[in-house]
Amino acid sequence: MRALQQGWPRPRNPRPIVVIGAGGIVRSAHLPAYRKLGFPVAGIFDVRPASAQEVARKLGVRRVFRSVEDAGAAEGVVFDLAVPAGQVLEVLRALPAGAAVLIQKPLGRDLAEARRIAALCRRKRLLAAVNFQLRFAPNMLALADGVRRGMFGEVVDVEVRVNTCTGWDQWSFLRGIPRLEIVYHSIHYLDLVRRLVGEPHGVKAWAGAHPRFPGYADTRSSVILDYGRSLRVSVQANHAHAWGGRHAVSELKLEGTRGAALARMGVNLDYPRGRPDALEIARNGAPWRRVPLRGSWFIAAFEGPMSNLQRHASGEDEALLSPVADAVKTMALVEACYRSAARPGTLLR
Repeated sequence: MRALQQGWPRPRNPRPIVVIGAGGIVRSAHLPAYRKLGFPVAGIFDVRPASAQEVARKLGVRRVFRSVEDAGAAEGVVFDLAVPAGQVLEVLRALPAGAAVLIQKPLGRDLAEARRIAALCRRKRLLAAVNFQLRFAPNMLALADGVRRGMFGEVVDVEVRVNTCTGWDQWSFLRGIPRLEIVYHSIHYLDLVRRLVGEPHGVKAWAGAHPRFPGYADTRSSVILDYGRSLRVSVQANHAHAWGGRHAVSELKLEGTRGAALARMGVNLDYPRGRPDALEIARNGAPWRRVPLRGSWFIAAFEGPMSNLQRHASGEDEALLSPVADAVKTMALVEACYRSAARPGTLLR
């Protein structure tokens, strides 16, 4: 059997990239990934000029734009939006009609805002993708390729478990917002599950705060996705495990009628440095074997969304892997999780 897919082809003639946002994710992932691929970066803008200047100086970006309108006036570029969800609409309004744009997840703060963003993209004829980069992590591309090729038979079980300690105070904009963990973190896993096994019929969820993180909304969640009687799917995330790394875990397990896979997401175990990702596969009664990987979620996964967008813009790729219309479906799943979490459980009688 041929090797499993682990990367996305590079565009033949990449366009320059204008980055809007100069936060930690741009510093640690976006710009290092683009530099590794040799993608030209035309400039950067941030509402905090000092942050943009610092990123430009440290990472070799030639130009710092004075305003979002100044950045939006750049021609022949692809825009990379790495701003908080509540700022996406405002930035998109400043971009030219027909522009190619990669939007950082989530697609807005809730489903209603996601739909407004999608409507704006249609009106302005934007070629827009959403940066659900976990879909493009080498181990997850390989896993999806294996599922697509029937390596595991009928998929009957998918389980995501994250049990670690996350320093939410790294992202000051998350403090005080009404929704946190599912819409900013577990959304990755919900989106990936949709990619692997399709659309669920419904969802049951719990989301709650923790005394360790005063001022922050949900920092833990439990989600059960309803795919009928033969496929069990759950996403469990606890970001308050402050008892050392021995029992910390960050993994996705998939089981089918002819095989199983275990994928580790190492970045959660020591963010932002992370540990290496892993992928192990067992098939037809044979022992588990480790699949050699070309990299990890951080930063290899950030190569794929921009490459796919640029290749689609030039006609090299027929479709986007994570277009805005598909991201709205992931946001609908997130919304259903929060609606479920707001309702009481089945009462005991």
